[in-house]
Amino acid sequence: MRRIKHDLRLSETVSPFGVGAVVDIRGESLIAPDTSWWDERHAPEVHCERLVERLGPSVLREAPTHSGRAGKDTAGLLYWRFPTWRFCERCSRLSQRTSKDRGRWSNSCDCGGMLVPMRYVAVCEKGSHLQDIPWFMWAHRGHDAGVTESARLCRAYKELRFVRSARHGEGLKSLRVECGGCRRSRPLSDLVTREALGRDGIRCKGIQPWQDTLPPNPCEHPLFPVQRGATGNYIAERISALDIPEEKPPSIAFADAIRAHDDFSRVVADNGGPKAELIAGWIADEVGGTVEDVLKLAAAADERSNDVLADLKDGEWAAFLKKLALPGRDRSESDFVVDAWSTAEQPGVPAALASRLTAVGQVRRVREVRALVGFRRYSADAELIPADLSTKGKRKPTLPAIEMFGEGIFLQFSEEFLAEWEERVEVRARAGILVNRRASTAWAQRLDVPEARFIALHTTAHLLIRRLAYASGYSSASLQERIYAHTDRPDHTAGILIYTAAGDAQGTLGGLVRLGDPDKLVPLLLAALDDADVCSNDPVCIESDRQGASSLNLSACHGCALVSETSCETANRLLDRQLVLGGQNVTGFLESVIDDIREHSAS
Repeated sequence: MRRIKHDLRLSETVSPFGVGAVVDIRGESLIAPDTSWWDERHAPEVHCERLVERLGPSVLREAPTHSGRAGKDTAGLLYWRFPTWRFCERCSRLSQRTSKDRGRWSNSCDCGGMLVPMRYVAVCEKGSHLQDIPWFMWAHRGHDAGVTESARLCRAYKELRFVRSARHGEGLKSLRVECGGCRRSRPLSDLVTREALGRDGIRCKGIQPWQDTLPPNPCEHPLFPVQRGATGNYIAERISALDIPEEKPPSIAFADAIRAHDDFSRVVADNGGPKAELIAGWIADEVGGTVEDVLKLAAAADERSNDVLADLKDGEWAAFLKKLALPGRDRSESDFVVDAWSTAEQPGVPAALASRLTAVGQVRRVREVRALVGFRRYSADAELIPADLSTKGKRKPTLPAIEMFGEGIFLQFSEEFLAEWEERVEVRARAGILVNRRASTAWAQRLDVPEARFIALHTTAHLLIRRLAYASGYSSASLQERIYAHTDRPDHTAGILIYTAAGDAQGTLGGLVRLGDPDKLVPLLLAALDDADVCSNDPVCIESDRQGASSLNLSACHGCALVSETSCETANRLLDRQLVLGGQNVTGFLESVIDDIREHSAS
């Protein structure tokens, strides 16, 4: 097949063009195979010890790149053509094969027309497998009067066509797969009905599109047709860590020792099985823990995100506090440089704000490593598919990763004030709405626990991102958040980091960090609160307690608090303006700040 040459940024190989993603490039539909297909000679390793320790035995690598090399055999990132079924935009011929051009298979038909990928593919209900729809088989199945015995025995493979027929109606009824041999014609409207593929005898193969060997035990879950470009076809599971000098609490060091054990991956693979408890006992004897400790970490590793990310944030929070304890210019030459200042020592900071916001860190340089752990398909409840599907012995799995360098602003809030505020009855009741909804939604278990401080600081981060986009020179989609707001950790956390990061020098141009100066940050924060005090969708928005996906937002919409989903840790969920600015019988965390400013301005 003729090769397609297309340049990608390294960051795009983690998302959105990462392992398992179906992407359109130059008129073709492609899918990236798992990392076992990578040429590791041209895939440099990315080092981040603290991230690897928490993910368990694994290797982080950048995608294979051809940078600095040339030649016809130059290595690059592999993509497979998927779906393999295509139709000619000129003659409507539908087939899995393409024409030959100078001895090579090309993407053009014999008639000269371009071949277009079919718009529907099939995914199993479990979300583990993706495959082509066998259009020839599907076109000759069905239970209507048009299916004759000759149609079922038809072998006219080359006579299949994908046509549009206005005389059959509109929408999917007008799109039909026709066979020129037996004159069978079937509309796509027959495809999208529930259990349509199962009724036609089409079963899941139990493999990914780039795999050839069928498993000994085929998948028993039914297939569902989905549009190949649907966003639900690929839900990436990413995790990132800041590269910082970390001082680990004993509890984190103990968990890291268990994850680093060579046999820990066997416990994860057989978690709940007969061998898991036995192997967990071996690990517990060696590291000095209990079987329950090992099994608990194995269960968390199966989902990967919550506990691992919480442990990473614990170390980052401690590192930020250490930097903030030394106000002034940071003269270090590491990849973690933070200038700190205290709000209490700045004359221009309102007293109401200084009692809540205690310190600010201007993060002049920070290194971040982002890794793709795996992905899900069809729904957020689906099974996690690892980024490395290799089954070769004890080979450590390879995870796609990218290192980024950036800058940002870190805000530390008063633990004393937050602890008193979140104990109020009306505050706990308001936050309890989201706590209950998260508990009743299976996929939402992977999100942070929406305790009151998390919702308030998370919403504050969104408000500030929206305002910083006007003054920093970066688009709002380039800004990221990292929320440190938990009370169930050894050290209670109460802070937010807003940063930008890129794989080159553009991540450290200074446009964001300069806004961390006291004379710039305080007016920007006050302006952000003032902007959010009145939403263009009020009073509907401020009085709402059911917005967003699965109603996991309260008073928050696109007019006031939502940002680009790539900027948010929870994809624009767990937000509420009332817990920040106050509302219906609820005292907001920063409510008195905006009130004091308005009173001062009026006087």
